[in-house]
Amino acid sequence: MKKMKRLVAVLMICVMMFSVAACGKQGTAKKEDKKIDGKVCVLTPTLSWSEDQYRSGEKMAEKYPGVVEHLTLPDDFAAEQETGITQIMNVAKDPSFKALVICYGDSGILPAIKMAKKENPDLKVITAPVWDDPYEMADVIDLCIDANWNKRGQVIAEKAKKMGAERIIHYSFPTHLKMEEIAQRRETMKKTAKKLGMDFIDVTMPDPYVTSDGATNQFIKEDIPKEIKKYGKDTCIFSTYCPTQDFVIGLELKYKYIVAEQCCPTPTQGYPAGMNLKITKDIAGDYDAINKMISDVAKKNGVTGRLSTWPISMEAFQPEFATEVAIQALKGDIKLTDIDALGKIAKDVTGVSVEMEKLDGKYDNYLLYIMDSIYY
Repeated sequence: MKKMKRLVAVLMICVMMFSVAACGKQGTAKKEDKKIDGKVCVLTPTLSWSEDQYRSGEKMAEKYPGVVEHLTLPDDFAAEQETGITQIMNVAKDPSFKALVICYGDSGILPAIKMAKKENPDLKVITAPVWDDPYEMADVIDLCIDANWNKRGQVIAEKAKKMGAERIIHYSFPTHLKMEEIAQRRETMKKTAKKLGMDFIDVTMPDPYVTSDGATNQFIKEDIPKEIKKYGKDTCIFSTYCPTQDFVIGLELKYKYIVAEQCCPTPTQGYPAGMNLKITKDIAGDYDAINKMISDVAKKNGVTGRLSTWPISMEAFQPEFATEVAIQALKGDIKLTDIDALGKIAKDVTGVSVEMEKLDGKYDNYLLYIMDSIYY
């Protein structure tokens, strides 16, 4: 009889536990199934112009069918401004769209955004990024996000020191050094390097905007070996020009210097070509797989710990992150200016910490970010 009572008691406890668990699951389901107030339009460049941004926009449309719509802007917005403005205004005039995410790293789009906000003041506009004047952007846009280009100068120098560098060689050319973001990043990198006891050496490359990519690339291929022979392998090489990254990474495997980051930090810049990696369709966009491939090549060539970058492409991160922010804002789960909430979303997207700060420390709708690094 006692055994029977114990059995009944155990069964009753099991039933109660199952009921509580079921209630818990129902509660979670209600939270996950919370309705989104309206649709989100994500505008990116075309596939041919920026594959990472385009694929990221596609990914979000597939993740949120019927809620997220992915459209593209013209490759050359300035030359096809009328087409671009029409696309943006079509979204503003459609009452089903409650948020517009624009991921298009170029300038000249702000006037179209102003027109859209005038047409539909309730439309939430998030740019990630648009490179018009940041202070004018902050007056109009609900949320602007961009990489913290200036602070990257500090971070790159600090990483280089951590990786064993005794000096930084900074390759650039006049056209780039006239650009404020690049000039500021260089100045910050130089100051930080000197503060940490590292030499900072400027090397001027042929200006590809005056000559050609070929001349700039050939210079890099010939000059890096000379500099490493002169200074030694505990030298961090940094180039401001994207097309040279293939050679910066490729030569590193032979001369074993340090690359703290590329000009645009991502596993897909310089590494695939420089390391002869085969990025097949089944792993395109799979950054865990790509990062493992890079680490394996680094180990094979005896340069483990002397290469680093961000763990995912910033161009893939920005559309996904901005769309997730728009979704959660429309659900009412977050405020667009809540840095802590945005940081959590960014970490969910990247798997690493993403540090965000306000523009000039005061514009809470214009945020600049730095992503934690991966070391190969």
